[in-house]
Amino acid sequence: MNDKEFVNLNNARVDEQREVMNQIITDGLCPFCSENLTKYHKKPTLREGACWILTSNQWPYEHTKHHLLAIAKIHVEHIDGLPPGAMDELGEHFKWGTKEFNIKGGGIVMRFGDSDLAGSTVRHLHAQLIEPDLNSPGYEPVRAKIGISKK
Repeated sequence: MNDKEFVNLNNARVDEQREVMNQIITDGLCPFCSENLTKYHKKPTLREGACWILTSNQWPYEHTKHHLLAIAKIHVEHIDGLPPGAMDELGEHFKWGTKEFNIKGGGIVMRFGDSDLAGSTVRHLHAQLIEPDLNSPGYEPVRAKIGISKK
């Protein structure tokens, strides 16, 4: 992956996502920076704080009932770049999400740093709140990938 690219195509899961990511690479813009977010991300903002924007994942994992995405408001790629209080605010957003969507259980995923090691599609720091949908057809447990698949 090129250091100037803001996304990692190796970690894309669906064709539509790959198409958008190819456009992001062509444009040379970070898709999660506030000034670019609505250009690539078509889900509405659910909640906004000083450090995070909470929205729904545009390409939720298969077999999820709810898949929320918290995006850092400043461009940061590693958790060591977060301002003081950011993790506390993230927790408040996720608490709100569990109440708002009546999420009884699930998981939180945050990948950071080198996207080959993290398995993330977007380098800009983001975190996910995921509730599985046990009743979805062909249900299988939701699995978040950490690390890149070697071929």
